[in-house]
Amino acid sequence: MLNLIDCHNHFDEASFDVDRDAAYQRAQQSGVIAQVLAAVSARLWPKLKAVAMHHPGLYPCYGLHPAYLAEHRPEHLDALANWLSRERPVAIGECGLDYYLPDLDPDVQAEYFTGQLRLARRHDLPVVIHARHAVDQVIKLLRRFAGVRGMVHSFSGSEDQAGRLLDMGILLSFGGPVTYPRATRLRSLIRYLPLDGLLLETDAPDQPLSSHRSERNEPAFLTEVLDCIAGLRGVDPAEIAATTTANARRLFQLPDALPASPY
Repeated sequence: MLNLIDCHNHFDEASFDVDRDAAYQRAQQSGVIAQVLAAVSARLWPKLKAVAMHHPGLYPCYGLHPAYLAEHRPEHLDALANWLSRERPVAIGECGLDYYLPDLDPDVQAEYFTGQLRLARRHDLPVVIHARHAVDQVIKLLRRFAGVRGMVHSFSGSEDQAGRLLDMGILLSFGGPVTYPRATRLRSLIRYLPLDGLLLETDAPDQPLSSHRSERNEPAFLTEVLDCIAGLRGVDPAEIAATTTANARRLFQLPDALPASPY
């Protein structure tokens, strides 16, 4: 069985409350030995912490998601600094910019994003970045914090944008959207990107795969993302699995010897 890391999901989300233990076991049985859980707002940090503590191989991030801008307050950045010092998560996030949703003030988004980039530098933590219709703006702000490492989750930008991010040391993560045949630009991009810059994710419960339309997404489906990317690149899935798992372990400074699934 291949060992995989789901580099971005929301396993603390309420839709998993009814069967989280079973979903965790399904993930383990499929070879997903670790999951990186991304936060969305200060209100939900305690629940994410509790979920991550409940099972081995669940690693928390804490941050302020741009789509939840209405919930954020300036003092939440101070609270985040305290959480980072006390809890020592594997990353800050989910943070970034979202220019797709029309009611999100771009200037206020930028304030929270730069605040989190500043904390990433101070605490030497990677950032998990949301960049929807805002990749160029994300790159511009990242350049102000040279040396900050991280990943852009569910990357959907251009070849040029991908190259600029990779040159900055920012990894690119891919999930369900790449499984849709109509995602021609994204699937073409996958074929050429250097493997040492790629990560795998589900974004569960969001972004269901083409084979699970209208279903709740879950970490166990990561193997289908793997198979899709391996098929697009024409390589053995084991090669993709080994390299992306090593990439994730390096980025998030996960233990060198993550336990294999017991199932």
